[in-house]
Amino acid sequence: MNETKQWSSMVRYVKFLIFIAFLVIGIRAVDYLPPAGAQAKVDFKRDIEPIFAAHCYQCHGTRKASGQFRLDQQGLALKGGISGAAIMPGASADSLLVKRILGEGGQARMPMGADPLSEAQIRMIRQWIDQGAVWTNAPDVAAPAKDAEISKHWAYVKPVQKALPQVFKKAWVRNPIDSFILARLEKEGLEPSSEAGKAALLRRVYLDLTGLPPSVREVDEFLADKSDDAYEKAVDRLLASSHYGERWARPWLDLARYADSNGYEKDNIRTAWKFRDWVIDAFNADMPFDQFTIEQIAGDMLPNPTENQRIATGFHRNTMVNQEGGIDPEENRFEILADRVSTTSTVWLGSTLGCAQCHNHKYDPFTQKDYYKLMAFFDNAEYQIAYQSAGEDSSRYISEPQLNLPTPEQNSRRKVLDDEIKQLESKLKTQTPELALEQAGWERELLFEQKRWTVLNPLKSESTGGASLNRLEDGSILVSGQKSEYDTYLITVKTDLRNLTAIRIEALPDESLPKGGPGRDPYGNFLLTGIELEIGALASAKPQSIVFKDVFVDDSAYRIEKKEFFSTKPVNTATDRPAGWFVNATGDQMRLPRQAVFVAEKPINPAGAMTIRLKYLGGSLNQAIGKFRISVTNSLDPRKVVSIPARLRPVLSIPSDKRTQKQKTDISAQFRATTPMLKRERDRLEQLRTDLKSLGIVSAMIMQERPVYDRPATFIRERGSFLNKGEKVYAATPGILHPMPESAQMNRLGLSRWIVDENNPLTSRVAVNRFWEQIFGHGIVETSEDFGSQGERPVNQELLDWLAVEFIKPVDKGGMGWSVKKLVKLMVTSSAYRQSSTASQALIEKDPYNRLLARGPRFRMEAEMVRDMALAVSGLLSGKVGGPSVFPLQPEGVWKAPYSGEKWVTSKGEDAYRRTLYTFIRRSSPFPMMLTFDATSREACTVRRVRTNTPLQALTLLNDEAAMVNARALAKRAASEAQDDLRSRLVYAFRLCVSRMPQDKEIERLLDLYNQQLAFFSGNEEEAMKVAKTKEAGAQAAQNAAWTMVANVLLNLDETISKQ
Repeated sequence: MNETKQWSSMVRYVKFLIFIAFLVIGIRAVDYLPPAGAQAKVDFKRDIEPIFAAHCYQCHGTRKASGQFRLDQQGLALKGGISGAAIMPGASADSLLVKRILGEGGQARMPMGADPLSEAQIRMIRQWIDQGAVWTNAPDVAAPAKDAEISKHWAYVKPVQKALPQVFKKAWVRNPIDSFILARLEKEGLEPSSEAGKAALLRRVYLDLTGLPPSVREVDEFLADKSDDAYEKAVDRLLASSHYGERWARPWLDLARYADSNGYEKDNIRTAWKFRDWVIDAFNADMPFDQFTIEQIAGDMLPNPTENQRIATGFHRNTMVNQEGGIDPEENRFEILADRVSTTSTVWLGSTLGCAQCHNHKYDPFTQKDYYKLMAFFDNAEYQIAYQSAGEDSSRYISEPQLNLPTPEQNSRRKVLDDEIKQLESKLKTQTPELALEQAGWERELLFEQKRWTVLNPLKSESTGGASLNRLEDGSILVSGQKSEYDTYLITVKTDLRNLTAIRIEALPDESLPKGGPGRDPYGNFLLTGIELEIGALASAKPQSIVFKDVFVDDSAYRIEKKEFFSTKPVNTATDRPAGWFVNATGDQMRLPRQAVFVAEKPINPAGAMTIRLKYLGGSLNQAIGKFRISVTNSLDPRKVVSIPARLRPVLSIPSDKRTQKQKTDISAQFRATTPMLKRERDRLEQLRTDLKSLGIVSAMIMQERPVYDRPATFIRERGSFLNKGEKVYAATPGILHPMPESAQMNRLGLSRWIVDENNPLTSRVAVNRFWEQIFGHGIVETSEDFGSQGERPVNQELLDWLAVEFIKPVDKGGMGWSVKKLVKLMVTSSAYRQSSTASQALIEKDPYNRLLARGPRFRMEAEMVRDMALAVSGLLSGKVGGPSVFPLQPEGVWKAPYSGEKWVTSKGEDAYRRTLYTFIRRSSPFPMMLTFDATSREACTVRRVRTNTPLQALTLLNDEAAMVNARALAKRAASEAQDDLRSRLVYAFRLCVSRMPQDKEIERLLDLYNQQLAFFSGNEEEAMKVAKTKEAGAQAAQNAAWTMVANVLLNLDETISKQ
């Protein structure tokens, strides 16, 4: 490309960016900082104590009182220290505290030796002092607040539904929510905003209730409906939509830490989508929230639980599972239990009970004993220690129950297969005279073959890694001393045997090795990555290398491929680990001998000595073999020796009538697994099992209780360490909250019913607040994850309490009966919700975060909604609800980061355009676009996503290949569905994106953009075909490319990706 074309391209790109800037419509969805002059009431617990705790208490708190001055108690703080009173209520300018943090009067600035406080923090402290330095809810005690004091905290008192407040502007009130909102606005001297336009309101409620925008036709029909209940009819229609459940499942799945993989280093794939679909169905069916809660915590414990109720317990199976090599599974189980305690308390109690894992909660009235008593409810869940089926890290991990969910057709076919499998298994176990005779001959032959192997006594042995190789009396070699990441053992031996056909390496357990195993890694495992044999090493002739053609091992090896073992490849590309003979010596494989037979390509006739090299090229775990013995044979069938595991070889020498029952069973099973007499049955059985597996029966992760004859119990772990067991405690609920009824079951079912008990002061408040947060952008309690003393106080507690009581009040008493749909409908039909989101500068200064709701909500959409919006308006979105997770288009190479070898294979057909809710979530490698727009990796319970506005988001929407696919589809849709003239197409595309008619100046700008792009692409045919992804050349390619760029701009409009 010459300089002129380069400059032209640069100018074109700059103009393109300028156009995007001019086309951004409306106010940016940002969180405004409060102006310096704002004089909102300062709350000590919310605004001041966090500053003191972070910057002051270290030197002026419970543990230390520099200058005899403490800030953690009201009385002592007002008293002052050596320098006198530090706080003068009502006069910040005269307060020594302010002077010291400003560094005035020649004194050292505080905090000493640390960064200065920010201007905003200093301004907050001064404002608090000027307002009287009030210690809100702060007990004047030296230790952490006592239960009697903290119990007065508003959240621990059962909510009471007070009468609706009186207001002046009664005509504005549509439902009780408005009475509370308007009363607060009138108290603050504010007026509510005017109602949003019909198109804007319809788009807002579509996004809130279904997560999708209305179509142009739906907007037109709504605008044409002049009836008084037009809006309410639209709301009812949306509440009945199957997409309602999809929209509301998304935030719940954040809470449930739902993902399609286990997490940690291996991050293996799991089948979890049945739980996700259960959540969608539950919201669509408007399952009462109390039942929704009970089924997720203890659905398996309900009388005669249904399949769906058992699937619901997947909520607590969404914890991460650690399958890394060498982990202690019991430690991982403790981590799983800790996660369940923390998540339960966060999701339903809005409490940071997880802070009491190591010690009593520092701020809230929860003790460490409370924490472990709550853990006891979950400590009786069924689990077992499982083992990896393959790989070097074949180690133990926690496995919990799965529920198979076959379709009727699969169930029928499975029954047929199961019946035939049982018949064959029975036949394979049944003794017959013919089999008994054949087994006796097989045993004699194996015993004879064993005697044809000769142990080679080492003449010389050494290690390139510096280890000591010590010869023992039985001809074996025990390795000790230096461990190395890479090592080769050189063993020199001599034999008079001729026509050798194979060499055998026996790996032997030894008490001096880790775990008494045969290997040198911390778990007794080993990895042999290569073997070389040279003959004539001590003769004058040049040594001759022996070629092996095959390798056979007993049942101890999990990963050995002869093609890889004898190849020159340095690593196994599937796992990026060295190939070879790996032996797992853990669990039921512990302290067992192993063997591998290496068959030579040609008979070996050593002339003198032989040198054997055993190679370990494994890496940091030092998995070299620890004890071994070498033997050779000239048998014509050397593999017979491995037709029986090394651990069973000694049994052959024991007369049949002297063997134990287990020895008889093991030998018989080994014979039946190898005898040609039963080959047809074995082959058929293997095929049936393959057919059974190929049925593709879906499973769901579930909770299941173990039988218990006493109250579930667990141990307090001192300092939170699972290794340090303390006092034994029994299942019970936190003492600060309402007690469990005496008749209640002290198990997960009893716990779930306690959580939704009408006397619980937290559950209904927390739930209502969370649904409010999804609708209005902020909770009535801003810290929706923490209703404790460190959380924000409700901006309108009377409203929160009224809703909380109304939410759980039975229907026959005029309440909602835990109906989420009724609650949401009350919110979206309120005048508060229907306000315009446009705000004056005065209103922004008075209420910058819109906490008082003097205007409608306006925020950038969440990650899933941004992508779904683009798919919907481009016409690509699949309307399919539920089903397995899908793999939409994402940048190449993203899945190369995780440890395992799975690959992201982009879904085909409509599955590539499913709602983002169905996108496969890999915890170690989340979908990039979702991360860019503040989604989480789902490794832990997430209550609130942090909302950001970054350049990377704009770049993603501009340049991501999926974004360009959407732009091309939108351009094509506008061309096919709108009238043929240019202006009509632009208007139609604009309405698809933002649901309103464009202004004339907006259309003119879009026309200018189209003409500029058309002019550029008309002179750059190759670029046009690339952008439009078309084989058409000439004018048509230029037009398609220009339309694609215009569509790309429309999809990037601030108004397109905002709810307002």
